[in-house]
Amino acid sequence: MGRLLALLVERPVSLYAAAVLRIGYGLLYLVFLLREFPHRDEIWGPGSPWTPALARQLFDQTEWFSILTLSDSRTYFEACYASAVVTSALFMLGWRTRVMSVLFAIIVASFHARAVFMTDGGDNLFLLMAVYLVFTACGRRWSLDARRKARAAGDGSRRRFREFREFRETASTVLHNCGMLVIAAQVCFLYGSAGLYKVQGGSWGNGTALHYVLNLDLFRPWPALSLLLDEHPVAVAIAGYLTVLLQVAFPFVLFGRLKYPVLIMLVSLHLGIAVLLGLPVFSGVMVVADAVFLPDRFYRSLRCLFSRTSRPPGSGRTRAPVRGEPALVPAQSGPSGPDSPTGKHPPTSRRPVGPGGDCVPPRH
Repeated sequence: MGRLLALLVERPVSLYAAAVLRIGYGLLYLVFLLREFPHRDEIWGPGSPWTPALARQLFDQTEWFSILTLSDSRTYFEACYASAVVTSALFMLGWRTRVMSVLFAIIVASFHARAVFMTDGGDNLFLLMAVYLVFTACGRRWSLDARRKARAAGDGSRRRFREFREFRETASTVLHNCGMLVIAAQVCFLYGSAGLYKVQGGSWGNGTALHYVLNLDLFRPWPALSLLLDEHPVAVAIAGYLTVLLQVAFPFVLFGRLKYPVLIMLVSLHLGIAVLLGLPVFSGVMVVADAVFLPDRFYRSLRCLFSRTSRPPGSGRTRAPVRGEPALVPAQSGPSGPDSPTGKHPPTSRRPVGPGGDCVPPRH
């Protein structure tokens, strides 16, 4: 219990994973809104077959709420849609993340409730993740807020209300850790329940489920590609069995290195769903959700790799002097020099340079 309490209170965990969730879901919803911009009135606006009056009647039964049904004015709807686009962009960039996360959750819930009969399954998880991210500190890494706080910390300004700030930091840490734990548990329940439901079906047991999926006209954007894959029944059956195995075993492989190949196969599965079944939003939501299981050291290594690859060739490395060329002498500091009475240079401390130009701390 002491270790569990320390894990919840001492420091926030998976800050980079939370940033990836924020960037991924903000970008995904921004692209979704821009993609449906020509059809916005037919889906969510006053011109939709599911009118605002019908939506309000449904809300009376389900107790849902949507800001889009507060008025039937087209001007009001256009203002709400523009606000949704701006909110998604600012949430993705991490500007005033705490406030934007609340607005983003309201936007996602409102658009989901307004057109609840036009969803593809990914909207449910999207809504849950938007609500969970409100409680996380998803703006502490890779955000405009993080850059602003880093600049403010360099100013050396004196802090006031120290006790209140410490309490706020502790409360934020607890909420963040609990939020990330709930997100991970949600994804585990989703994969586990999906796999167990598939096991109960006869078509998944005899390996013919994907055959029927590939022949559904409603979910076949590329009929020629679906028919081409359906010509290999053995491969289709193996893919079906592998899908069930991955989903059932996923919650049990999270605490070992086996999770990395499992995550790669799950991402490949979702990419196949996006292409073959025409469900890009659902696949994108699932791929972003899988990022919660990658540790912070993984994202830090990616950042270091990106910084090394983006560095110009030869930067940070000292060039060996050519024969006959005088070696470069570092500038001397201090009152003594070659013209001093001692005639000696002062000792200079130079930090060794490691591979790639990274400074290596001196050993004492």
